[in-house]
Amino acid sequence: MTISIAERAVEVLTTANGREKARLSRQHAIAWFEAREAGEPLPIGTAQPPNRPARPDRPELLPPRDVPRRRPGSEAGRIALLHALAHIELNAVDLHWDIVARFAQVPMPLGFYDDWVKAADEEAKHFNLICDCLEAMGSHYGALPAHAGMWRAAEDTANDLMGRLAVVPMVLEARGLDVTPGMIEIFRKAGADQAVAALEVIYAEEVGHVAYGSKWFHFLCGRENADPKDVFHALVRKYFHGALKPPFNEEKRAEAGIPPDFYWPLADGAEAAE
Repeated sequence: MTISIAERAVEVLTTANGREKARLSRQHAIAWFEAREAGEPLPIGTAQPPNRPARPDRPELLPPRDVPRRRPGSEAGRIALLHALAHIELNAVDLHWDIVARFAQVPMPLGFYDDWVKAADEEAKHFNLICDCLEAMGSHYGALPAHAGMWRAAEDTANDLMGRLAVVPMVLEARGLDVTPGMIEIFRKAGADQAVAALEVIYAEEVGHVAYGSKWFHFLCGRENADPKDVFHALVRKYFHGALKPPFNEEKRAEAGIPPDFYWPLADGAEAAE
């Protein structure tokens, strides 16, 4: 019997080990695209994703305010920065598979699944790249504590596909476009060529993930004959905790299909200026 893509998504979500989660993510992506190319797409199916994905015993998950801050000017600080990034990428693997499983009952074109399976595959690759960097520096994923709040956006939008698209790719992943160039510069100045190469791959591919969010958000707004900008503002104010923080990478955000009038009105100080 052919295993549906929703069931495959849940298999990833219920796998605790990071490297194994990434391996399954990539394996299921290959199966999905091979079936698509053969003209016999895998069934979408239905499945019950867990409220929270399985996680390894380490890293210890702490409230955001309790995660130690380390300056990136030192080797220890750069390891901490990479560790935080590995944690983000592992959460991204789960977020993209969660959207496949959790919203499988919403009628969507197959292209929706093409995009999120591809994004999940790339996030698994990113996780592996950063883990390789950590291990080359004598550390590993799990060696430091990590942020426990990463899954909050998924929990808050568990019953709202448009909300999920607005908050995860169009806010959280778009934030990655803002901060990654600075991270690349930190590692370039340190002569950390492996980390620079990994971050450049991540930076290039994250634009696509933000663009998938924008594309399918606009698709759903069009289906409901709703104004995308107004809906985006309402959903971000409902589900995202706090204002958006400039500076914004306007060029890459535009490349991903998010114009400035989407995010500037939600920025720090925008409410007071209105």
